Amino acid sequence: MTKVPMTAVSLESLKGFVFDILRAMGVPEEEAEIFGSALIFSELRFHPGHGQGVKKLRRYQSRFAEGGIDPAAPWEILKESPALALVSANNGIGTVAATRAMRLAIEKSKVCGIGQVIVRDSTHFGSSAVHACLGPETGCIGIAMTNAGPEMAPWGGREGVVGTNPWGIAVPTGLGFPAVLDIALTTAGKGMMNWHAAEGWPMPRDWALTPEGEETDDPHAAMAGALLGIGQYKGYGLAFMTDVLTGVIGGGGYGLTPYADPKKWDVSHTLMAIDIEWFMPLDEFRRRMDDFTKMVKSRALRPGFEEILIPGEQEARRVRRKTDSGIPLEDAAIVDLQALAIELGVDSEIEVVGPWEEETL
Repeated sequence: MTKVPMTAVSLESLKGFVFDILRAMGVPEEEAEIFGSALIFSELRFHPGHGQGVKKLRRYQSRFAEGGIDPAAPWEILKESPALALVSANNGIGTVAATRAMRLAIEKSKVCGIGQVIVRDSTHFGSSAVHACLGPETGCIGIAMTNAGPEMAPWGGREGVVGTNPWGIAVPTGLGFPAVLDIALTTAGKGMMNWHAAEGWPMPRDWALTPEGEETDDPHAAMAGALLGIGQYKGYGLAFMTDVLTGVIGGGGYGLTPYADPKKWDVSHTLMAIDIEWFMPLDEFRRRMDDFTKMVKSRALRPGFEEILIPGEQEARRVRRKTDSGIPLEDAAIVDLQALAIELGVDSEIEVVGPWEEETL
């Protein structure tokens, strides 16, 4: 059981609360709908230690007020072909820019079989699964990636130079949920390090370095150091290439540039959609995916394991559990969100369902 005090709140009240807060912050209606839906998506799908959900509202209030993000920035197509587009987010909300880019990539895939949109001049785009999962809703495979601030050390180095640079790949299935790979290219992010610190747990030694370049299991000691890539040099290599596929080719920021200027974050994203119908009927693809899934899940288990999951299956179960039982929020986060509502003059309230009693987050 987690030591961090948590309370379950109702999904519908949280949705209304988030949308009202965003409107009070001056976010236009369409942008508030896109961004608010993405925050709820992430709150349902992820462990609270990932920090991708509604706790970000306070941070975004500061970023809007300080001019770091323009909530009403124009979304501008700079160059376009039937299959490709280059877009400027003009320092707008990265989640909104990436969602619009994926929608455009899907439109292009229905013409050309594949669509790709690169976004530059953007900001943090949230969870990559938010954007990738738009693909399966339209019979496509969705692929989303972004660069980020330089938190990961290159293999052999001790200073950050590339970001967590997450990828999302979402694929339709016949299982009632899409197969979804949503990973940062670091072994873990600082959100999970903070969670371990709050719980009083040591962290695995392959997560991060101290500023002196030493591996450590102390999350407090690691917070000032650089993160480590998944698979050692392989994660660094993937993060390096993600910067190439987003910022370098898109004419945006890369390496040390993203987040360096608080007034211009210079983050870049790449969104791709592959139209399955170009290759085969969608029903046939789903049958093949289901057959592949059965092959995977029928393999002999390692000692200590009860079943084999496909990518995205654990998150799909988490969404169902939270939808049925309420969304767990840290008590401190609820207090802060309620204080934010008072500051903004918002009357919405978060409805408490009861204490969070699930051991599994």
